[in-house]
Amino acid sequence: MSEEIINKVSQSGLVEFNLEEYYPQGERVLLDIKDKLFQGLILKEKDFREFVKGEDWSRYQNKFTAITCSADAIVPTWAYMLLTTALAPYASFVVFGNLETMETVLFEKALMNIDITKYKDQRVVIKGCSQVPVPISAYVEITRILRPLVQSIMYGEPCSTVPLYKKAKSV
Repeated sequence: MSEEIINKVSQSGLVEFNLEEYYPQGERVLLDIKDKLFQGLILKEKDFREFVKGEDWSRYQNKFTAITCSADAIVPTWAYMLLTTALAPYASFVVFGNLETMETVLFEKALMNIDITKYKDQRVVIKGCSQVPVPISAYVEITRILRPLVQSIMYGEPCSTVPLYKKAKSV
C-alpha cells in the first residue's frame, strides 16, 4: 500500500531564474590609490605618473579590478582614467568604485545580454539562495527586466516562494 510520491513543484509550471548563473568567474581586486597621495591628501601629477609608469600591471592579469581612493582627498578624474589605460591591457574588467559597485556593474552587464523572451508569460521564481555573492541590485534589475513580460514573479525557492508581482487579467 505505498502511495506514489508526486512532486508538485515540478508540476507547478514555475520557471526558476537563478542569478548565480550570471556570476562572472574570476578574482576580484580593489586598487586603492590612497597610499599614492602626498601626505595622504594631495595627488601630485608627476609622482602619480611615475607610479603608473613603473607599476607592474601584469599582476592584475585576468582580474576584475575596482579602482578607488578611500582617503578624503580630491582626486582629479584624469587620475582614474590614467589608471584605466594602464590596467585595461591586463584586467578582465575595470570599474570605478568599491568591490560592491563592481559586483553591481558586472551583474548589470551580464543581465543586459540575456534572452528574456523565453520568460514571456511564464510564472518565474527568482532564486533566493546562492553560493556566490549576488548584490541586491541584481535582484532589483532582473525584476525590472522581467516584469513587463512575465505572468508572475516570485522570490525564493519553488517550494517556498514570496509573491512579488502578478499581471492583471485582461477583461
